[in-house]
Formats: sequence, structure tokens, C-alpha cells
Amino acid sequence: MGILSRASYVIRSKLNAVLNRAEDPSETLDYSYEKMRDELQQVKQGIADLTTQKKRLEIQKRRLEENVEKHNEQAREAVRQDREDLARQALEKKQSKMEQIEQLETQIADLQGTQDDLVEKKDKLQSRIEEFRTKKETMKARYEAAEASSRVSEAMTGAGDEMEDVSRAIERAEERTDEMEARAAAMDELEDTGAFDSALSDKDSIDRELEAGRASSEVDTELETLKAELGKSTVEAEPEGESEADAEADVETDDPAVEAELEELKNEEDN
Repeated sequence: MGILSRASYVIRSKLNAVLNRAEDPSETLDYSYEKMRDELQQVKQGIADLTTQKKRLEIQKRRLEENVEKHNEQAREAVRQDREDLARQALEKKQSKMEQIEQLETQIADLQGTQDDLVEKKDKLQSRIEEFRTKKETMKARYEAAEASSRVSEAMTGAGDEMEDVSRAIERAEERTDEMEARAAAMDELEDTGAFDSALSDKDSIDRELEAGRASSEVDTELETLKAELGKSTVEAEPEGESEADAEADVETDDPAVEAELEELKNEEDN
């Protein structure tokens, strides 16, 4: 098979596929039914024309038969008048009319036979058309039912695919939402820890620690100032009536050397 032949075959195949998809069986069946009805109508018209022609021949035959009777009367009258020549002419015309009548009868018989055949064919064709109409309606009903079922199946399939796409879209949206929520939480945490401030500052870690120490010292100084203004000291007031010596006396120790030294100090203070 040559290239052109193969190309032509492919094109015809494509066209047939397109036509098959575009063809509606219901429309095809209706069109076939109408064509058969047209053919039946043509057959009926042919029978009507044939019957008309036969009727014309029958009318012509009756007229010839009337002429035959007329020529018979003419021949009798001529014989009564002793006009043999006129009687002969009348009989000759009668004979001619009789021959025409025979020919007409043959033609009428032929037309009648043709008419009978056409009527029989018409009856068969009409029966086939009625049978085809019943099958056509049945096939149309089956096709429409199948088409409806196919549409429902396609709709269900499409709905299933659509739901699957929607499910995937929901999953992607949930993943994206989780990601955004996690990112927002991370940003809040970094903001709370001051990471953003550190990132925006040009100081290194040593500078930041020194600055924190200075800030702590300034806070302690300011706290002592506030205490002084309020009349409080960093050292708790001693109980009234208790001297430093008494306080020292309250100190207990288990070391003899220390106790001896403390006793010596007390004696020196007394002297």
C-alpha cells in the first residue's frame, strides 16, 4: 500500500469514526421509515395510474360494444330495405370494432394482472413498513434508555472524578493551612524571644551581654536609691536593747581556742 493510499485509508477511517459518533440512530430509523413510506406512496400512485388507464380502456371497450350493436341494427335495417351494400358496410365496421374490442380486452387483462401484482406488492410493502415501524419504535426506546443510562453513568463518573479532585484540593488546602499556622506560631515565638530584635541589631553577643549586665546594675542602684528614700537600709535593724557585745556573746562555737580568744577580748574591753 502506497503512502497516498494509506493516507486516504486513514482519512476515510477518521471520517467514518466522526460520522459514527455524529449519527443518531433515532434519526436514522425515522429517516428510513419515511423513505419506506415514500416508496409505498409511489406504489400506490402507480396502482392508481394503472387503474385509471384500465378504466379508460374499459370505457373505450363499452363504446366499441355500443358501436357493434349499432352496426348490427344498421345491417338489419339495410337488409330490410334490400340494401345489401349498406348491410355489408355495417357488418365490416362491426367486424372492425369487434377486433378492437378483442385487443382492448387483452390490454385490459394485462393491466389487471399488473394491477393485481402491484396491489400484492403494495400489501407486502405496507406490512413490512408496519413491522419496521414497530421495530423502529422499540429500537428508539431501547436507544433512548441506553443513552439516558449512559448519561447517568457519565454523570456519576464525572461526579466521582470531581469529588476526587475536590478531596485532593481539600487535602492541599489543609496542608497549606497547617503550614501557615506553624509558620505564624514560629514567627510569634521568635518575636517573643527577641530574635527579631537581635537580628536587626548590629551588636554581637559580647556587647549584648555587657549591656544586659549594665542594665542589671542600673536596676540594682535604682532599687537602693528607692529604699534609701523610703528610709530602709539593706541591713535589717538590730533588736532594741541588744548590744554588739551581746550579739557576739550569743555566738556559740565548739572550738576552745576560739572561746579563749573571745574571753580575752572581753577582759580587755572591761579593763
